[in-house]
Amino acid sequence: MRLALAQLNPLVGDLEGNGRRILAAAERARAGGADLLLTPELSLWGYPPRDLLLRPALIQRQEGVLETLAAACPGGLALLVGVAEPLAGRRQPGLHNALALVERDRWRIVCRKRLLPSYDVFDERRYFLPGDAPAVLELEAGGRPWRLGLTICEDLWVEENLRSRWPDAVDPIADLAPQRIDLLLNLSASPFGRGKGEVRQGLAARAAARLGAPVVYLNQVGGNDELVFDGASFVVDRAGRSLLRLACAAEDLGLWDAGPPPAADGPTPPGSAPAAPPPPPDPWEQLLRVLVLGVRDYAAKCGFQRALLGLSGGIDSALVAVIAAAALGPDRVEVLRMPSPFSSAGSLDDADGLARRLGLASATLPIAPLMETFAAALPPALGAPPAGVTAENLQSRIRGTLLMAVANQKGGLLLSTGNKSELAVGYCTLYGDMNGGLSVIGDLYKTTVFGLCEWLDGDAAGPCRASLGLPTAGELIGAAIRTKPPSAELRPDQRDSDSLPDYGVLDPLLKASIEELRTPEQLVAEGADPALVARVAGLLRRAEFKRRQAAPVLKVSDRAFGSGWRMPIASA
Repeated sequence: MRLALAQLNPLVGDLEGNGRRILAAAERARAGGADLLLTPELSLWGYPPRDLLLRPALIQRQEGVLETLAAACPGGLALLVGVAEPLAGRRQPGLHNALALVERDRWRIVCRKRLLPSYDVFDERRYFLPGDAPAVLELEAGGRPWRLGLTICEDLWVEENLRSRWPDAVDPIADLAPQRIDLLLNLSASPFGRGKGEVRQGLAARAAARLGAPVVYLNQVGGNDELVFDGASFVVDRAGRSLLRLACAAEDLGLWDAGPPPAADGPTPPGSAPAAPPPPPDPWEQLLRVLVLGVRDYAAKCGFQRALLGLSGGIDSALVAVIAAAALGPDRVEVLRMPSPFSSAGSLDDADGLARRLGLASATLPIAPLMETFAAALPPALGAPPAGVTAENLQSRIRGTLLMAVANQKGGLLLSTGNKSELAVGYCTLYGDMNGGLSVIGDLYKTTVFGLCEWLDGDAAGPCRASLGLPTAGELIGAAIRTKPPSAELRPDQRDSDSLPDYGVLDPLLKASIEELRTPEQLVAEGADPALVARVAGLLRRAEFKRRQAAPVLKVSDRAFGSGWRMPIASA
């Protein structure tokens, strides 16, 4: 049996458009001699469709799209399509997350997802009911019958160390063991997380060992709001060895021949994967490509042709500028320099140099006159000119207002440049530097920003930079930006370290608190300074009201601020 793995980038809610994407993949698959085309979880809808699933009109339209797919399906090819199966007479939740087998002039439901995630960014129990039986699909191909075990995304995540998610749940892999299947198919929509690719590969390898069958893992690709799906689909054999690997952060279609392996001295069957597929990208490259994809898709799917950001000469805005240039092309990215009396000449020069290296349009808007206007306007209410944090925040809000004005006038997407460390402790200004339609690096701690920029300027990044259309000669970020002490430059000689612990100390505490859910007591017991732990915990809690009003954050960690972080504002 020849399988075609269609790693698709759907537009959420575009049933007809996604149907056309599936048909285009079907034509390519049939031209390649495939018997069965695989598409990702909820491929007809795009994942996650969220409350679009509550619209009866869309559920009704789905049936028409399936009929169209069946009528246009190439002869001799079957399609597995991710759908939302309505249940007669049920109110919310009244759907199954399901797979439909589409063949020429007919279609039917063949699998229902059994484990419905309702943690982190997932909320499937709001919409779906779980399936209650293992799914085995019998097909004829290559002159023999095949028994295919079917699972959907979370159904594969059943290892002992993950049982806390499903303490009382079934084990879909164990239930398939007596079925004597030839292949296990897992059709997924799994968002990117650092290190997650290795976890998926391990889960598939252990499932292959439990079932004595190869595992095909197919993942969605593309950015949908704050979630970025990296694709990186693969096939492993019964021993867990990689047979095929698709692209990271790009659409792809791969062909794989299932069946007995060739003799040691025999030829490789047509369409089979090479014995040793290329290794996955470097982790820094994966992270960069996912962020680029997230920006590109957010802009395209929201209808933006251009992007705008403030370029301060610091490392955060420099990294966002690089990502934006790679995502949209330098001719569609504009940067504003907005110096105040406290901006250093070095920062202005660094911002100008980066804009020139990237080929970005740049404009300079000094904010000193506006600062003076605010200082003159506020004394009747304040009793004195604005000072301290009030004066610092005014500078940030002036810049935020200018950026929004240019974005409005030119119809561009304003990119927020703050990092996760700043969002966590509130070292950011509401209606100022937090302004924007998308927070590009809001899930990267400051130390991660430094690490990614260091990699970008190294020799190992050269091929990646070339493939993304970035300059390849010399440093990109530049040593002056990478080695500069972090500073908001809102007062004379200001440094982030005046207000915050060193990021090398702060970031591990933040990660332990946010992603590992460690309590202050646990951190102190492990040797952290009690006063510092208490201070960081207080900052994290008090900044919640700011994060609730922040731009969507591209998620790249196990727990990002946004839909996967649901803390109350008013709390003890």
